[in-house]
Amino acid sequence: MSGRLLKKVLKEHEESKLRNHHEEEEIEEEEEEEYFGDSGGRSSINPFDLLNEGDEDPDSDKEIEIDDDTIVEKKNEDVDDMSSRIADNVQPVSKNKSKKKKKKKNKESASNVAKDELTLDETLEALSLITKSKQEEVQETKAHADSSRSVLEIDHKYLNLENELRRIYGSKAVRSFESSGQGSGSSRQGRGGRRGIHHITKTVLISPMENWSRWDRSFSMEFLETKDGYNYFRYTHSPTYEQAQRAFQAAQAIHDLNGVASVLIKHPYHIESLITMADYFKFVGEHQMAADATGKCLYALERAWHPMFTPFQGNCRLKYNHETNRPFFTTLFTHMRNMDRRGCHRSALEVCKLLLSLDTDDPVGALFCVDYFALRAEEYAWLEQFSQEYRSDNSLWLFPNFSYSLAIARVYLEKIESSSSSEATQIDTSKSSSLDLMRQALMLHPSVLKKLVDKVPLKDQAWTKILKHSYFRSDESKIPSLDHLINIYVERNYLMWRLPDVQKLLKSAADLVIESLEVNKTEAEDWTGIRKEAFSAENNEYSHLSTNDFSDSTPTLPPDNLQNFVADPRMVGGNQMAEGGGGHQQARPPPRDVANGNPLFELFASMLPWNNNYGDEDDEIAHDAHNQ
Repeated sequence: MSGRLLKKVLKEHEESKLRNHHEEEEIEEEEEEEYFGDSGGRSSINPFDLLNEGDEDPDSDKEIEIDDDTIVEKKNEDVDDMSSRIADNVQPVSKNKSKKKKKKKNKESASNVAKDELTLDETLEALSLITKSKQEEVQETKAHADSSRSVLEIDHKYLNLENELRRIYGSKAVRSFESSGQGSGSSRQGRGGRRGIHHITKTVLISPMENWSRWDRSFSMEFLETKDGYNYFRYTHSPTYEQAQRAFQAAQAIHDLNGVASVLIKHPYHIESLITMADYFKFVGEHQMAADATGKCLYALERAWHPMFTPFQGNCRLKYNHETNRPFFTTLFTHMRNMDRRGCHRSALEVCKLLLSLDTDDPVGALFCVDYFALRAEEYAWLEQFSQEYRSDNSLWLFPNFSYSLAIARVYLEKIESSSSSEATQIDTSKSSSLDLMRQALMLHPSVLKKLVDKVPLKDQAWTKILKHSYFRSDESKIPSLDHLINIYVERNYLMWRLPDVQKLLKSAADLVIESLEVNKTEAEDWTGIRKEAFSAENNEYSHLSTNDFSDSTPTLPPDNLQNFVADPRMVGGNQMAEGGGGHQQARPPPRDVANGNPLFELFASMLPWNNNYGDEDDEIAHDAHNQ
């Protein structure tokens, strides 16, 4: 309600109460005698009267009492008729305040309109001061928390990788891909599930396969506390899991991959061992098997969730400083990269939002790829909203990825606004144009341009001329933390700069920067000061983030290193079974005799989608797996 309308309503209430003043006094006095008795004492102790203990103190200042009561009175008069009737029904609870109101009314004159208006203004001012002095910080913190929570709220329907694949390629194409035996073995999944000994529980983060082992409940999640409207949790391990963890650490200390595999034979949902195997599969080029191992991690981690853990609503925290929580962040980040590799950028964006909502400290660097996924998913408006609401200090635009990505997002939003015939979606002139945002990004981070020209690459002769200018000549800012973030940005987002519209915008903005610097020589020094103030010039505070984690290219181990990494030479080629390599099929041990087989080899075979638990199936299934 605006201040003018509030004054009008309060004035009307004031005049109405002055006309009926005497009648209300008589009614209140009669009700007072019925409730309190002749002595005026309370029939029982009212806990709400404790709020007025300071008013009843005879030594307190009476003038302060009158002002407080005036504030309470004006607040009560601002409610609607229904609220007034409810307040009348509970008058015995606040009878002491009613007495004071009558005393205040007897002192006022009904004909003194000027005084009433003055009192009204003073009351509104007093209400405003009290609100600001006592509740301003709490309300601002809560508003920021609510806005951050809303912008990070996750649409769980986009988390399903298969759903997005169907939206992109169509249901027929996905079914054809799955039936060909290339889509995670889905055609065999149903058959194995019908013959299995248990039914797999469906989860949200991942679509589990029927051949996976039963969830062993070797770890769980516990509730810690509720703070500032957020619920805090952490994972806890059972004694069985701790035993498996010690065996894993012993194998890890001597770089024994066979030992890691043997841990998974006994404990199929040991998270650290599954992460290690996923890394190995990625190194040898078996991306599907790496994704399956990551999927098993997510399946187990989700099955362990606490009933109060509702991360998709943005109201839960899982702090990274608890060591048991760290595998969840590592697995989610890997899962996000797997989605990106398959072109499911909207699903990857939802996972990225989940990472940011779980720990605002952003331990895995999700903040430096959320803009990329938003652009690839064409969520341009959301990216602008995120940059405004995620942090209260409005400093996201200082990061290289956001300064450039917001300019790109504005390019496509301008296209949408200009092509729309609706008046509600006309161009918003209050926002900076894409050209202004790109110019600002180039002034703030000029070293990005040279790196982009080399990485994209941009081969037009115009770029050679632009890079000859002193402001764009260097590809380093001489600030370690900023240079590291620029390397991450270029490695993650360089694909966006292959679009003609974006290249045209970048060239126009670069020409404007050069013209501006020719006119104002001191402008470059001003932007240099901003960079030094925003980023640490002494050390790299983002050194824990690896540039390779943001790269599309997959690092591989040379053959010699693989030979040294794996003790058994068969393990180097054992993974080729996933592609049907005939040279390794004869080395497969019998399904019922896993004790004499190599643990790592057995693990490879067990992860194939058409295999089930060893020792639980008949000869027909074993023969069927051998034919595969």
